[in-house]
Amino acid sequence: MLKLGLALCLSMLAVAAPAGASGPVTIHLAGDSTMAEKLPEKRPETGWGEFLAARFKPGTVLVDNRAKNGRSTRTFIEEGRWQALLDATRAGDVVLIQFGHNDQSVEKKDRYTPPADYERNLARFVADVRARQATPVLLTPVARRRFDDAGRVLASHGEYPDLVRALAAREQVALIDMERRSAAVLQETGVEPSKRLFLWVAAGGNPNYPKGVEDNTHFSPAGAERMAEEFAFALRQSGLAVAQSLK
Repeated sequence: MLKLGLALCLSMLAVAAPAGASGPVTIHLAGDSTMAEKLPEKRPETGWGEFLAARFKPGTVLVDNRAKNGRSTRTFIEEGRWQALLDATRAGDVVLIQFGHNDQSVEKKDRYTPPADYERNLARFVADVRARQATPVLLTPVARRRFDDAGRVLASHGEYPDLVRALAAREQVALIDMERRSAAVLQETGVEPSKRLFLWVAAGGNPNYPKGVEDNTHFSPAGAERMAEEFAFALRQSGLAVAQSLK
């Protein structure tokens, strides 16, 4: 009986141990294009997840970025991406879950996910991660660059961010509110200066976009790095053990 009690205590300590206490912790990323690693032909488009590892002390975390352009919670499941992430998840790992951009795109039937299904999918993600004795972290979707005539940032995800917040509160899941943090960055930066945070390329300015591009959803390297900084700042305040490994 004593041995059993000791084993249980050691197991709990292993799960709750600070990041880096017994080797690097793996942070798995499940999400969409705003987080994903980009193909060479998409550059300078950059996902903020590409700057995540740089926010941590060397050797303390491994980042497994499985976010993918165009994916919603529904398609991430249907394509087997969620199961593949779970298969790679071990006790003590951390899983960041950020969807919403594609789920709420009603006009894109290949990815649209009704609000009730979106909420169910997120709840499933949380339960699956916990079943592997890993830590789920819910993230609201990052803001799009949209302003009204008075220069105020406009909400662009409908009810979806509130569904994430409600689920996090109900299930007592760590929440990083990237929508509010990114919207605050845009508001502070301003209408015109905020273009540099997104994929705005003049015609002839990049061979990947010979006609130019004005994209208010996807980030430039500068924007992606800023969002990673915002995430790290919020993570430091979260109380999660992995935050101890931040620089």
